Amino acid sequence: MTLTIDFLDETNELTEEQISEMEKLLNFAAEKENVEADSEVSVTFVTNERIWEINRDYRDKDAPTDVISFAMEELGEGEIELIGAGMPRVLGDIIISIAKAKEQAEEYGHSFLRELGFLTVHGFLHLLGYDHMTEDDEKEMFTLQKEILDEYGLER
Repeated sequence: MTLTIDFLDETNELTEEQISEMEKLLNFAAEKENVEADSEVSVTFVTNERIWEINRDYRDKDAPTDVISFAMEELGEGEIELIGAGMPRVLGDIIISIAKAKEQAEEYGHSFLRELGFLTVHGFLHLLGYDHMTEDDEKEMFTLQKEILDEYGLER
C-alpha cells in the first residue's frame, strides 16, 4: 500500500530523514485505515506566521495553530463530486507549523519527531473524515491516533 504524497517544507528546517519518517508513518496509517492505494495527499511544513495567515483567511481564527487539514472529499456549498474510472482518490492537504511542533514537543516532554508524527496523523485522520467536535468523536479520533503512533513506534 502506497500513498502518493507531495511534501513541501517551506521552512527548510526538516531533514530528509524526518520527511521520510512522516512518509512511512502516513503509509502505515493509510494501511491501518484501509485507504486505497495511490490515494493522494499533500503535506506542507510552514512557519507560525504562514499558518496564522491560513487560519485567519480560511477558518476565521486570528491566531497560529499547529495543524490544519483541507479535506478534498468534503464538498462545500455548490460544489459537485467528480467521479471517474481510474481517477486516484485525492484526500487533501495537511499544513503543519514547524515552530508549533517544536514548542509543543518541549511542552509535552517528548521528541520533536513524535510531535511531528502526532500532527501528521492528526491531520491525516481529519482528511479521512474523523473529527473531535463532540466528546465521543474526540475519544474515537484520539484513541485511533494513539494506536497508530504507538504501533508505529512513536510513543510518548
